[in-house]
Amino acid sequence: MGNIVAIVGRPNVGKSTLYNRLVGGREAIVDNISGVTRDRIYGTSDWNGKKFTVIDTGGFVEHSNDVFEAAIRDQVEIAIDEASVIVFVVDVETGITDLDEEVAALLRKCKKPIFLVVNKVDNGKRLLEANEFWSMGFENLFFLSAMSGSGNGELLDAIAETIVEEELEPNELPRIAIIGQPNVGKSSITNALLGKERNIVTDIAGTTRDSIHSHYNKFGLEFTLIDTAGIRKKSKVHENLEFYSVMRAINAIEESDVCVLMIDATTGVEAQDLSLFRVVQKRNKGIVILVNKWDLVEKSTNTARDMEKEIRERLAPFNDVPVIFVSALEKQRIFQAMETAMEVYQNRNKKIKTSVLNDIMLEIIEKTPPPAYRAHFIKIKYVTQLPLAYPAFAFFCNHPKYLREDYRNFLENQLRKHFNFTGVPILVFFREK
Repeated sequence: MGNIVAIVGRPNVGKSTLYNRLVGGREAIVDNISGVTRDRIYGTSDWNGKKFTVIDTGGFVEHSNDVFEAAIRDQVEIAIDEASVIVFVVDVETGITDLDEEVAALLRKCKKPIFLVVNKVDNGKRLLEANEFWSMGFENLFFLSAMSGSGNGELLDAIAETIVEEELEPNELPRIAIIGQPNVGKSSITNALLGKERNIVTDIAGTTRDSIHSHYNKFGLEFTLIDTAGIRKKSKVHENLEFYSVMRAINAIEESDVCVLMIDATTGVEAQDLSLFRVVQKRNKGIVILVNKWDLVEKSTNTARDMEKEIRERLAPFNDVPVIFVSALEKQRIFQAMETAMEVYQNRNKKIKTSVLNDIMLEIIEKTPPPAYRAHFIKIKYVTQLPLAYPAFAFFCNHPKYLREDYRNFLENQLRKHFNFTGVPILVFFREK
């Protein structure tokens, strides 16, 4: 199960403010009008060495009173199905409302960890008033103020304890996930790849959710395709298709080695595409960009080149990724896309001998040494690749904390230049020697 933390609750209880605290940034737009949260609704949190994805469900409800309560109910049900931890936010100012009771009734049936967060508890009087929420019957209760940040650390500690960092089993087949916004053509590409066998494919054991793992083995390529397109059509998904798709995509990212992110050629890179791209990057998975519906774009001589340049600019600073223009409908370049995904998989698993690494990198460092910091000369003595499932390198030096971010970027670019890591995020650490 992907490590997804879903924040649920009725509007105006402070879900977006709490989301910003958990992912450490002011990413969502927070406003006091019901339903303003749009923009960034999911991000990655890194706490006590555990990484997890946080989703603010508030951004997914269209507001009209009749739809509204039903939509919140749907979301809670989708969160119960798809998330691994649920944070239920209530507001001490209003006390327990009918809608809170309804959400609580749904959550009581859920076997997953549930944290009840009483928000806006910012003085002694409110702390006393907050005690009424014990009556809701949840044992994990947190009193906090998302606005000021008090009490957030305890909540993050508790969430981090429930998160299990699953290292994917090595030596299996490469796992490739096809992700992207709804209607970008994920089903068409899956069907084009798997042909008519789509329905005969036996689901591989151990796939509990509805993402279907299909075994692909033809034309000399063999991998497991994680397909989020073939979702069971649940009635509750219609209202909340976008929320459901995001949940599905993040679970698929967690399960995969390489993600094929599909973008619609007719709209270009949108905010949601970028959000997915950053989640893939933060989870250190390989990535290939497929620009689909290329057959619908009017072309002049340099259309593809210009569009590729524009895509890379949007993805910066990490834009060393393959960009392939395809048409799922006309089955154009689909096989090439999968070959590229397999190359990215090889790049992600690449291990570079320490001697080779030092021969090349130490010479580069000698020619362009790190800038001194307040008369401290920084000497990098040794470099090695760390034994992780993705490329990560440790540079050993005398003053690791004085090395600047731009020098880290310089080293990453040199690693990319001399060893092919296209499509793969690289981590660079500085350690004391």
